[in-house]
Amino acid sequence: MPWNRFTPFLSKCCTSTIQTSPSYSSFSSSLSPIQPWLFVGLGNPGEKYQSTRHNVGFDMIDAFAQSQGIPLTTHYFKALFGEGMVDGVPVLIAKPQTYMNLSGESVGPLAAYYKLPLNRVLVAFDDMDLPCGVLRLQPKGGFGRHNGLKSVIYHFRKNREFCRLRIGIGRPPGQMDPKAFVLQKFNRTGRERIDSAIREGVNILKMVATRGLTEAARLSNADQKYKLLRSHDIQTNDD
Repeated sequence: MPWNRFTPFLSKCCTSTIQTSPSYSSFSSSLSPIQPWLFVGLGNPGEKYQSTRHNVGFDMIDAFAQSQGIPLTTHYFKALFGEGMVDGVPVLIAKPQTYMNLSGESVGPLAAYYKLPLNRVLVAFDDMDLPCGVLRLQPKGGFGRHNGLKSVIYHFRKNREFCRLRIGIGRPPGQMDPKAFVLQKFNRTGRERIDSAIREGVNILKMVATRGLTEAARLSNADQKYKLLRSHDIQTNDD
């Protein structure tokens, strides 16, 4: 199992106090635990959906994986899966391949297998309630109109207290159907804003792993608040 690659490192520096799988049997009971983070990006698999608004969660995880040299090549629990270390903190990353509306079928079993408390799970996803390129890091929340997030909550036994990195994509113009909007690619301006947001998001994820959610949210949300104010009157379909 992929987790076994973490065991030699963890057995030297930590003891898990969590009831987990037999792969933890080598841990020393005299040391403190280092729990991994699970970072999940939501999206749809396949070339047809690449670079669409609904796939910015995938884009975020891809960029983070690349920045940390973590290959996302293993198929595990219906997801493309990778594992690595960020400054000594074990990190698991996943891109569910179930299609968006069934994302929880992957995320739920992954978190359950590794016996992770939900405050060590972070889900990155597209959000129409934020302007394009604006990010927000939160410790919990609902699902709004997002069916992928709804599926994750369902498979967490309706527990909503997991971390979220919301990636703003803006609202559809005029009377456009939101379902069509999220499956479109960004125009040039929108893509530039999202690419910039993804670079910022990679740094936010690093902060979450190394400094914890509370500190990462304090620092990142303050910066994003100013971006939100600047973006208030800008439409994502501007050229």
